[in-house]
Amino acid sequence: MNPVGRKILAELQRDGRQSLTDLAERVGLSLSPCHRRVRALEQSGVILGYRAELNANTLGLEFSAMVFVTLREGDRNAVSAFESALETIPQIVEAQRLFGDPDYLLQVITRDLMAFQRLYDEQLSALPNVQRLTSTLVMRNVIQSRALPL
Repeated sequence: MNPVGRKILAELQRDGRQSLTDLAERVGLSLSPCHRRVRALEQSGVILGYRAELNANTLGLEFSAMVFVTLREGDRNAVSAFESALETIPQIVEAQRLFGDPDYLLQVITRDLMAFQRLYDEQLSALPNVQRLTSTLVMRNVIQSRALPL
Protein backbone atom coordinates (compact mmCIF):
# COMPACT_ATOMS: atom_id res chain seq x y z
CA MET A 1 0.00 0.00 0.00
CA ASN A 2 1.28 3.45 -0.85
CA PRO A 3 1.85 6.25 1.71
CA VAL A 4 -1.34 8.14 0.77
CA GLY A 5 -3.43 5.00 1.28
CA ARG A 6 -1.83 4.55 4.70
CA LYS A 7 -2.61 8.18 5.57
CA ILE A 8 -6.24 7.67 4.58
CA LEU A 9 -6.50 4.57 6.73
CA ALA A 10 -4.80 6.24 9.71
CA GLU A 11 -7.18 9.20 9.47
CA LEU A 12 -10.26 6.99 9.18
CA GLN A 13 -9.16 4.92 12.18
CA ARG A 14 -8.75 8.15 14.13
CA ASP A 15 -12.14 9.54 13.05
CA GLY A 16 -14.38 7.42 10.85
CA ARG A 17 -17.10 10.10 10.83
CA GLN A 18 -15.09 12.89 9.24
CA SER A 19 -16.34 14.17 5.92
CA LEU A 20 -14.59 13.25 2.69
CA THR A 21 -13.73 16.93 2.30
CA ASP A 22 -11.94 16.97 5.67
CA LEU A 23 -10.26 13.64 4.94
CA ALA A 24 -9.02 14.84 1.55
CA GLU A 25 -7.58 17.98 3.14
CA ARG A 26 -5.81 16.01 5.88
CA VAL A 27 -4.17 13.58 3.43
CA GLY A 28 -3.30 16.18 0.80
CA LEU A 29 -5.67 15.15 -2.00
CA SER A 30 -8.52 16.82 -3.81
CA LEU A 31 -12.00 15.47 -3.11
CA SER A 32 -12.51 13.21 -6.16
CA PRO A 33 -9.22 11.26 -5.93
CA CYS A 34 -9.70 10.87 -2.17
CA HIS A 35 -13.21 9.53 -2.69
CA ARG A 36 -11.97 7.08 -5.35
CA ARG A 37 -9.24 5.80 -3.02
CA VAL A 38 -11.65 5.35 -0.09
CA ARG A 39 -14.08 3.50 -2.34
CA ALA A 40 -11.26 1.27 -3.63
CA LEU A 41 -10.18 0.50 -0.04
CA GLU A 42 -13.78 -0.43 0.82
CA GLN A 43 -14.26 -2.58 -2.30
CA SER A 44 -10.95 -4.41 -1.77
CA GLY A 45 -11.96 -5.33 1.78
CA VAL A 46 -9.27 -3.29 3.53
CA ILE A 47 -12.03 -1.15 5.07
CA LEU A 48 -14.63 -3.55 6.45
CA GLY A 49 -17.16 -0.96 7.60
CA TYR A 50 -17.86 1.93 9.93
CA ARG A 51 -19.47 1.80 13.36
CA ALA A 52 -19.84 3.62 16.66
CA GLU A 53 -17.62 2.65 19.60
CA LEU A 54 -19.83 2.33 22.68
CA ASN A 55 -19.00 2.71 26.38
CA ALA A 56 -20.03 -0.58 28.01
CA ASN A 57 -20.00 0.84 31.55
CA THR A 58 -22.30 3.70 30.61
CA LEU A 59 -24.70 1.13 29.15
CA GLY A 60 -24.71 -0.84 32.41
CA LEU A 61 -22.45 -3.62 31.13
CA GLU A 62 -19.91 -3.44 33.93
CA PHE A 63 -18.65 -7.03 34.14
CA SER A 64 -16.08 -8.46 31.75
CA ALA A 65 -14.50 -11.90 31.70
CA MET A 66 -12.16 -13.85 29.47
CA VAL A 67 -13.34 -17.44 29.03
CA PHE A 68 -10.92 -20.08 27.80
CA VAL A 69 -12.60 -23.04 26.09
CA THR A 70 -11.16 -26.48 25.45
CA LEU A 71 -13.15 -28.66 23.06
CA ARG A 72 -13.59 -32.45 23.41
CA GLU A 73 -12.98 -32.97 19.68
CA GLY A 74 -11.32 -30.84 17.03
CA ASP A 75 -12.80 -32.21 13.82
CA ARG A 76 -14.43 -29.91 11.29
CA ASN A 77 -18.03 -30.67 12.29
CA ALA A 78 -17.37 -30.17 16.01
CA VAL A 79 -15.56 -26.88 15.42
CA SER A 80 -18.27 -25.65 13.05
CA ALA A 81 -21.07 -26.50 15.49
CA PHE A 82 -19.24 -24.75 18.34
CA GLU A 83 -18.50 -21.61 16.29
CA SER A 84 -22.08 -21.43 15.01
CA ALA A 85 -23.39 -21.65 18.57
CA LEU A 86 -21.11 -18.76 19.62
CA GLU A 87 -22.89 -16.52 17.12
CA THR A 88 -26.16 -16.91 19.05
CA ILE A 89 -24.78 -15.46 22.32
CA PRO A 90 -24.64 -11.65 22.10
CA GLN A 91 -22.68 -11.30 25.35
CA ILE A 92 -19.67 -12.83 23.58
CA VAL A 93 -18.17 -9.72 22.02
CA GLU A 94 -14.96 -11.35 20.75
CA ALA A 95 -13.93 -14.92 20.06
CA GLN A 96 -10.57 -16.17 18.87
CA ARG A 97 -9.58 -19.70 17.88
CA LEU A 98 -6.15 -20.47 19.29
CA PHE A 99 -3.32 -22.86 18.50
CA GLY A 100 -2.68 -25.35 21.31
CA ASP A 101 -4.63 -25.60 24.53
CA PRO A 102 -7.08 -23.99 25.18
CA ASP A 103 -8.82 -23.97 21.81
CA TYR A 104 -10.71 -20.65 22.12
CA LEU A 105 -10.59 -17.36 23.96
CA LEU A 106 -13.93 -15.59 24.43
CA GLN A 107 -14.42 -12.06 25.71
CA VAL A 108 -17.74 -11.88 27.52
CA ILE A 109 -19.47 -8.73 28.77
CA THR A 110 -22.49 -8.78 31.08
CA ARG A 111 -24.31 -6.47 33.48
CA ASP A 112 -22.78 -7.97 36.63
CA LEU A 113 -21.38 -11.13 38.22
CA MET A 114 -24.82 -12.70 38.66
CA ALA A 115 -25.62 -12.18 34.98
CA PHE A 116 -22.27 -13.76 34.06
CA GLN A 117 -22.95 -16.72 36.33
CA ARG A 118 -26.34 -17.30 34.66
CA LEU A 119 -24.77 -17.01 31.22
CA TYR A 120 -21.99 -19.41 32.21
CA ASP A 121 -24.33 -21.99 33.74
CA GLU A 122 -27.12 -21.80 31.15
CA GLN A 123 -25.40 -21.05 27.86
CA LEU A 124 -21.60 -21.29 27.90
CA SER A 125 -21.49 -24.68 29.62
CA ALA A 126 -24.14 -25.93 27.18
CA LEU A 127 -22.15 -25.05 24.05
CA PRO A 128 -21.62 -28.09 21.83
CA ASN A 129 -18.46 -30.17 22.28
CA VAL A 130 -17.12 -28.25 25.31
CA GLN A 131 -14.77 -30.23 27.51
CA ARG A 132 -13.63 -27.42 29.83
CA LEU A 133 -14.34 -23.74 30.51
CA THR A 134 -11.93 -21.59 32.52
CA SER A 135 -12.76 -17.97 33.33
CA THR A 136 -10.59 -15.04 34.26
CA LEU A 137 -12.20 -11.80 35.41
CA VAL A 138 -11.05 -8.55 33.84
CA MET A 139 -9.81 -6.03 36.41
CA ARG A 140 -9.68 -3.16 33.91
CA ASN A 141 -9.04 -2.55 30.24
CA VAL A 142 -5.62 -1.06 29.64
CA ILE A 143 -5.65 -1.00 25.83
CA GLN A 144 -8.94 -1.31 24.01
CA SER A 145 -9.90 -0.79 20.36
CA ARG A 146 -6.45 0.43 19.41
CA ALA A 147 -5.96 1.51 15.81
CA LEU A 148 -4.01 -0.94 13.69
CA PRO A 149 -0.33 -0.07 13.16
CA LEU A 150 0.18 1.09 9.59
